[in-house]
Amino acid sequence: MRYTGPVTRLSRRLGVVLFTNGESKLKAFNKKNYKPGQHGQKRFSQMSEFSRQLLEKQKARFMYGISEKQSRKYYEMASKTNEVTGVKYLGLIEQRLDNVMYRSGLAETRPQGRQMVSHGIICLNGKRVNTPSILVKVGDKFEVSAKKKTSKLFESTKKEKKVKAPKWMKVDLANLSGEITALPGKDDIENIIEHQLITEYYSK
Repeated sequence: MRYTGPVTRLSRRLGVVLFTNGESKLKAFNKKNYKPGQHGQKRFSQMSEFSRQLLEKQKARFMYGISEKQSRKYYEMASKTNEVTGVKYLGLIEQRLDNVMYRSGLAETRPQGRQMVSHGIICLNGKRVNTPSILVKVGDKFEVSAKKKTSKLFESTKKEKKVKAPKWMKVDLANLSGEITALPGKDDIENIIEHQLITEYYSK
């Protein structure tokens, strides 16, 4: 199951900022930059190797909002390729349509991107879709459905000039559309996640 609890508390537990917006959340994280709970500020002994591996896997899961079942599925898919397994694992998650909405700038956060897809607001290759876990391919084109392009939800998005889309997609924010021009590589994945530790966790 996906985590739906307090994001700031989870970020403190994992020691990394998982959210992508919300100044108040960031202030709360920085104010209590230690683990939650009664003994959060106490010094712990060094983490075991397994604990470090588990932590990195959890970081990826919660950052992208995926379930354990989905996480293992992406690892198994990645392990069958000739690429570095950990890099490919994160690359596959980057290809999720809900993440594409976030990376493109159409959504401010991944949860919002997931909600947009789930509500049928997004069209992929001309057809409305409602499955956030769809993995996009090179050549895929996405856009906000015609009926929703005039929604107040996207008024500021159309005017946004600061959003810089990753090099593996071409985005036209004025028209609320984009195209996948390549697949995400090593330079495109979240650098706060140590992908090798995830590989070690799942390869046992």
